[in-house]
Amino acid sequence: MTMPNPNRFIVVSVVAALLLAGIGGGAVAGAVNISATPGVLPPDSHPHGKSYAEWSEAWWTWAMEFPLDGHPFTDSFTDVTAGQTGRVWFLGAPFDTHVRDVTIPHGISLFFGLLNAEFSSLEGFATAEEQGAEARFWVDHIVDLFCTIDGVSVKDLRAYRFPSPQFHFTAPTPWIFGPDGGAGTAVADGYYLMLTPLATGTHTIHFGGSFHFSVAEGDPMDGDFPLDMTYHVTVK
Repeated sequence: MTMPNPNRFIVVSVVAALLLAGIGGGAVAGAVNISATPGVLPPDSHPHGKSYAEWSEAWWTWAMEFPLDGHPFTDSFTDVTAGQTGRVWFLGAPFDTHVRDVTIPHGISLFFGLLNAEFSSLEGFATAEEQGAEARFWVDHIVDLFCTIDGVSVKDLRAYRFPSPQFHFTAPTPWIFGPDGGAGTAVADGYYLMLTPLATGTHTIHFGGSFHFSVAEGDPMDGDFPLDMTYHVTVK
């Protein structure tokens, strides 16, 4: 196979959540189950009327339709408010190691991908089956997944993997995964967290992992693509 551009697998939208030391008190509509980690909504919940899989679709649509200049998957990111609507905000992150300081309003739920992948018709994958198979292949190679919120590890991260339904998007030109945009379809897969609103104050969210491939282990290529993201989030 031809190795896709690693920039695609970002992942990360984010801001993961509350925890013992400073979690917000606002309940999120549709979240009725108890998570293994306070402030992180359980994988079978439907916050704001959507499942995790549906929120992953919304997150990827946001990312793929975002202008290249200032994109959250790049070092040109500067404005956490750009492209955000409603009571759920998204964040993203580039590969390698990065630290960002952001300020958000109180009462906002945050949704992000820890590490994930998507494949689309604009990148040469025509059908839902092709798109889903390639995304699944990459996500099956995620190792060393982690997330801490204010120093507390989020439990049972492997329970938060969600393939998306096929979705439609319209990318700008240029877009995050190529020089030419346009209308396309895609399927995504990966790990995501949805948080209840963070308490007023400052929080630290640290997450990441790596895509690992090894010919010696039966893969078609050798390669490691690590992501190590830290968000310092001020809630006002």
